[in-house]
Amino acid sequence: MKTLFVSDLDGTLLTKEERVSDYSRELINRLIGAGMTFTYATARSACSAARAVEGLAVHAPVILYNGGLIYDYHAKKVLRCMYFEEDWKYYVFSALRRFGINPFVFGACRDREWVKWMTGGESFGMRRYISRREGDIRLRPVYSERDLLDGYIFYFKCIGPKDQLERAWNDLKFDDRFICIFHQEMYQSDFWMEISPRAATKANAVTFLKEYLGCSRAVCFGDTSNDSDMFDVCEEKYAVMNADDWLKKKASGIVGYCEEDGVAKWLAQNSGF
Repeated sequence: MKTLFVSDLDGTLLTKEERVSDYSRELINRLIGAGMTFTYATARSACSAARAVEGLAVHAPVILYNGGLIYDYHAKKVLRCMYFEEDWKYYVFSALRRFGINPFVFGACRDREWVKWMTGGESFGMRRYISRREGDIRLRPVYSERDLLDGYIFYFKCIGPKDQLERAWNDLKFDDRFICIFHQEMYQSDFWMEISPRAATKANAVTFLKEYLGCSRAVCFGDTSNDSDMFDVCEEKYAVMNADDWLKKKASGIVGYCEEDGVAKWLAQNSGF
């Protein structure tokens, strides 16, 4: 029976330094070398995730943008991408602008992904986001709505004050065309809102990868709201000790804290490799 093991990154596999510890990296690499099928499911982009897990020998395709994109690093290609329909992306942008929000807009073609935003009026959090990615070839500042929304778009990211984003979230969260996640950024005081097409979930991405990789079951690890739907489709699901209490109630069990290599230690003891 082939099992797919899937871990969230931030707050689950990563430490507060936004990296995989040396201990976890070496242990998981040994298990992968012995035949374990392991991947991760994250809200991060391909570039951001790759930096965070540097040295981790993941051979399976990975789940990015909370399920909006499945990417094969080794083949260097997008396997699956859930795009907004043409009228949907204009609707979302108009709704955000009503609340004075200047979003990052993410899109992809088969060979690459890109991140656009309207120059001028960037929030403090947006400026920090951009500065931390200096030299990132995905970044494409634009000057018009037409350029911003041109092409295939799968993800909107908004960074700013809680009150402003929460008002927009309350406006969009009941629209059944979209998934709208609102939360505080894990390592900063900013609040983030992330908007994707309804089908862009970690649950759908894990289901796709199970079939694609020929696995009969999946085991996952998580800590918060964007892992909840993934818990619903996995045969076993484990919350880290620092996870939200309500997610722990959905879990098959609890593993150690993210700062204490909880996921890696569970895998070493229970994966069968």
